[in-house]
Amino acid sequence: MVARTYTVAFEGVEARIVEVQCSVAAGMPAFAVVGLPDKAVSEARDRVRAALTAMSIALPSKRITVNLSPADLPKEGSHFDLPIALALLAAIDILPREEVEATVALGELSLDGRLVPVIGALPAAMAAAEEERVLLCPKACGPEAAWVGATPVIAAGTLADVLRHYTGQSPITPATPGEVTRGEAARDLRDVKGQERAKRALEIAAAGRHHLLMVGTPGSGKSMLAARMPGILPPLTAPEALETSMIHSLSGLLDEGGISRTRPFREPHHTASMAAIVGGGRGAKPGEISLAHNGVLFLDEFPEFPRAVLETLRQPIETGEVVVARANAHIRYPCRFLLVAAANPCKCGYLTDPARSCARVPQCGEDYLGRISGPLMDRIDLRVEVPPVAYTDLDLPDGGEASSAVAERVAAARDRQAARFASHAGIRVNADAEGRLLEEVASPDAEGRDLLARVAERFGLSARGYHRILRVARTIADLGGSEEVRKPHVAEAVSYRLSIQAGR
Repeated sequence: MVARTYTVAFEGVEARIVEVQCSVAAGMPAFAVVGLPDKAVSEARDRVRAALTAMSIALPSKRITVNLSPADLPKEGSHFDLPIALALLAAIDILPREEVEATVALGELSLDGRLVPVIGALPAAMAAAEEERVLLCPKACGPEAAWVGATPVIAAGTLADVLRHYTGQSPITPATPGEVTRGEAARDLRDVKGQERAKRALEIAAAGRHHLLMVGTPGSGKSMLAARMPGILPPLTAPEALETSMIHSLSGLLDEGGISRTRPFREPHHTASMAAIVGGGRGAKPGEISLAHNGVLFLDEFPEFPRAVLETLRQPIETGEVVVARANAHIRYPCRFLLVAAANPCKCGYLTDPARSCARVPQCGEDYLGRISGPLMDRIDLRVEVPPVAYTDLDLPDGGEASSAVAERVAAARDRQAARFASHAGIRVNADAEGRLLEEVASPDAEGRDLLARVAERFGLSARGYHRILRVARTIADLGGSEEVRKPHVAEAVSYRLSIQAGR
């Protein structure tokens, strides 16, 4: 008779249910795992055998076959250890089959029977809740999985604890959710002296999730401004926190099962590979753009990134998701991030500094910023020059508004957008609006429309550029509390669109 339990296989952020079937039949003693397992899954039989031996449980001298169904779905990872052990113990009548069959389990076994934490407990708990089954996982994964709340989470420390629980000797109390973690204290915009135009662009970008490019000489404060973006962004909403945490769970980034309401801020180095930025590698893991989902992706020294890496950003910026294609699977990850990029005006960095002379004017700047292709630049909503700050300004006692004041305006603008798009699934901010909806919510008044038409004709705006100006203008109006998009809003949006383009 075949004993069954369940586990999951990960496809992006989705956890697909896998049925673990175990048969103990007469024949030559053997222990086989079938169903397209990878090396880690195939080695589970040795870890399971050793863990059972440590508990003084001897396997029968029969043929043991474990099948992972569906058999054509690749199985990867060490989290198959616990469900294989569970199905085997049910097959030899040590555990009750009915309770084991009502369980979704995941966890790695050490040789002495301890349960080792694994990644993906949060999406596994969601899959278990959809199947109306109990989730069994290592103790360290319990607080993370318990955030789902729709299914009991049994978090055990050892395989012996699992046996005592299912046999009624010592039932395990369901796990409780971990603490809401607090990120590091956000840096304050008040620390930045001058750069009022760049601060304004930062505020607009945060309010509508518009992509931002800052170009300026070395030491002008580009990285300093970008590092203060998290301080003006509103906290993650509950659905956003769950989405973001599922991706971080698959990457093993959740700290002690805690879920953070702070928006992610990722800043990969410009030497990072394409797989690190976009996703891929062994197991097609999420990349930096997915880890920045619902948060900020800061790319410093933007033109220094490999051209191929920059070009792969074009589709994710447009669609909000990335597809990692492999020979046997296509994995989708969400990646609705706010891109903040920083660049020097030229290779030496001093093309726009009147106090210094660039070695190769203007070829140096054209060659350097030319590494950013036109199609990619067209997807960047806000482009602002960050001039050098005079040393006399550094002695000023006050750098301007605090981040808390700017954050209040950003939160108010986001609330207006949330109310506006409440009936439109998948649309949260102005940057998501498109088509007829964009025309409905961002159509400017007559003067604004006339200005935009003249700008489009004079500078040859693409259709994408035209619509992105409308989105930015809508956000500027939201920051000002205006229901209608007017000419001043359009004019300001246009100024950010053309400031770097003229220099290229």
